[in-house]
Amino acid sequence: MSRHPEVKWAQRVDKVYITVQLADSKDAKVDLAPDGTFTFSGSAGAGDNQYELKMELFDKVNVEESKINVGVRSIFCVVQKAENGWWKRLLRGEGKPPHYVKVDWDKWADEDEEEGEVDLGGMDFSKFGGMGDGGMGGLGGMGGLGGMGGLGGMEGLGGMDFSKFGGMGDDAMDDIDESDDEEQEVSKPGEQDAAGKSDGAGEAATESKEAVPST
Repeated sequence: MSRHPEVKWAQRVDKVYITVQLADSKDAKVDLAPDGTFTFSGSAGAGDNQYELKMELFDKVNVEESKINVGVRSIFCVVQKAENGWWKRLLRGEGKPPHYVKVDWDKWADEDEEEGEVDLGGMDFSKFGGMGDGGMGGLGGMGGLGGMGGLGGMEGLGGMDFSKFGGMGDDAMDDIDESDDEEQEVSKPGEQDAAGKSDGAGEAATESKEAVPST
């Protein structure tokens, strides 16, 4: 049976901040529809417990301008409102909100207060618009996992000519072998001198024997 993760929210006149509190989430999928339907699914915990969430937000949203960040401890979404204005609540339905939906007082600002943007601390966001698999812009790209162009097809390595690295070719190996042979044929200077002296001594001995008269 699936569980509901805790959800915190806050707003500004033009956007809504939604945080899904689920540490070390796996296979997380988030989807956002223009009519304000927000869905989440994923697993977490030692037993890979399943978590699901579906919320009908108070009003329509601009999916293309919304963005998401998947972190170690939570999934943070900046949902752009289709029209600027303060929402009376997060969810469309009237009445008491579900127990797992709470106000994020750390990010909250009242309508009559001087507005200020939430400090996002250098978060790496992905767009909701190009989320791919079930809409997971963050995981797909994690700024992301999905957007990790480098991991996807290792395009960064695609341009390398591995033929020059992996196999230098038989010709190149022959050149190396020939070079080794040439080095092996070269004697040391000392050995050359010794060889010269030895040859000279041999020639002298031969001449000496020829000079001795026979008896």
